[in-house]
Amino acid sequence: MYARVDSVISTVILTLSLVVSSASSANTAGQGAAAEVAQRGDSYADLVSMFEEFRASGDATNSAGVPDYSAPAVAERYQVLQQFRERLAALDTDAWPIWQQVDYHLVRAEMNAVEFHHRVHKPWARDPGFYSIRGGDAGASIEAETFTRPLFDLEPPFSVDEKARYQATLRAIPGIYEQARSNLTEAAGDLAVLAIRNAESEARNYDRIAQRLQDAHPDLVPDARAAGQAVRDYAAWLAANLDDMTAPAGIGKDNYSWWMRNVQLSPWGWEESNDIIQREYDRIITFLKLEEQRNRDLPILEVDMTEREYEASVYEALHAVVEFLHDEKIMTIDDWVNPTDYTGFETLEELDERIAREGGGRDERFLPENSSIDTKVRQREMLPGETHEFIGHMLDFQRQERLTKSPIRSAGRRYNMDSMRTEGWAVALEELLMQAGVLDDRPRKGREMEYLMNASHMSLSIPDMKMHANEINLEEARHLCAEIMPRGWSSPEENMVWFEMQSNIRNPGGFHSNVVTGKAYFMKLFRERAQELGEEFVLRDFIDEFLESGIVPMSLIRWEMTGNSDDIALVTEDLPRR
Repeated sequence: MYARVDSVISTVILTLSLVVSSASSANTAGQGAAAEVAQRGDSYADLVSMFEEFRASGDATNSAGVPDYSAPAVAERYQVLQQFRERLAALDTDAWPIWQQVDYHLVRAEMNAVEFHHRVHKPWARDPGFYSIRGGDAGASIEAETFTRPLFDLEPPFSVDEKARYQATLRAIPGIYEQARSNLTEAAGDLAVLAIRNAESEARNYDRIAQRLQDAHPDLVPDARAAGQAVRDYAAWLAANLDDMTAPAGIGKDNYSWWMRNVQLSPWGWEESNDIIQREYDRIITFLKLEEQRNRDLPILEVDMTEREYEASVYEALHAVVEFLHDEKIMTIDDWVNPTDYTGFETLEELDERIAREGGGRDERFLPENSSIDTKVRQREMLPGETHEFIGHMLDFQRQERLTKSPIRSAGRRYNMDSMRTEGWAVALEELLMQAGVLDDRPRKGREMEYLMNASHMSLSIPDMKMHANEINLEEARHLCAEIMPRGWSSPEENMVWFEMQSNIRNPGGFHSNVVTGKAYFMKLFRERAQELGEEFVLRDFIDEFLESGIVPMSLIRWEMTGNSDDIALVTEDLPRR
């Protein structure tokens, strides 16, 4: 459960250090971008070089070391982005093999994402939460992975150089919030509400930093206190100006469609995605009711769990699913696959030792009945949710790190452009394995729990669509989430509901809507590949081939696996078939 939060955050935090250290170096001596490309040629190696240049471009900072998102600085980076896009468009890829053309479109999609951030999303101007650096909020954060890294990577006592880096970062924090006051020219009220709600938690981070520095570096404590006070002052400023922040939080249907087609490379815009989500909701509730009817005479599943019982249940579930995947030939389980990477302990004896060190096991109820939806499900059947997190996410990212096919694909995706692929695969895996029999020998209500987990995905996806269409606001979305979730297992004031609605509205193209459409696209590919191969279709080969393509838009995986490029052609010129 706890790994879930880190996994989600690592997937959805956007790294918005945009492009290149200076516009002049990207277009030296007055040469146009197309002329540069002509000199470099049209090989795949040129694409890789361009991608590496694009990714290695430096963060813009002012003289005080604060990331600069003022209007002039943003405009300069946008100009440089256009030069990269021109260079990319000038490449002639017609003779390249499909896997290389896939990489081209992957780079194109990422550049489209950056373009969208400048043209529509503009978190530096629209989203007060953008200036949070705590790294715990779902959405874009000002250089969260680079600028603030010393605060999380370094532990006191520091070396001389480490202390200087740490102090410089702390002293730059107040400047971030001063900049925010000038940059937020199109602030959305709902996004400000989220930033205000998160501010105290962020401020307490600096309180804890001050305590951690007290013994080793007491001279840094005032800097930490000042950083925390800057956060609190910023929240007060937001609250005082909230009534003037009238811009819509959602990006609108047309922009949502553009994002899906040009960044996710999906054939489905807002209307098609909304229809898919509504039909999936119908299906899930129907199947849930059938399972409830089937289980009508069974006793209520036990929900009282100690900390030890919960952790042991995670351990058992992960080892069970790994064994099932191997024995049933669902997917290849490599020698390096180890549930310990997720649980943090190799044996139950190690678990007992850890719990004893941390306080003796805490035998009281560890997870109260009024906990989050995910927890309610896990208390009753652990396997689907933890399969989602371990097999669907952690193992997926571990495979990504081991890809050797392409330096472009092995690089982590940015700008939430991977959510349809990563979340779609993980959610599809839940029901795929259930239908394959992974729950057959477990408590009979396991299937019921899986459909309740699916219902929770729907309760987050439908408000996502409506918020981005600007049909409902944040408060209405939270209440709709609770209304949609069966059994009253959700509340508008629940922390998880707040967090997940934040992950929806602070990300371009939403988040949980991509969960559902990603699952639908995986099923589309599954069906198409099975029909294409007929009797030669082998489930394990299909899953392995899918994962080997890496974390890239689903339509690119489909093109590589089947040779069918029609979905890509919806937003590009006609592409050759394999």
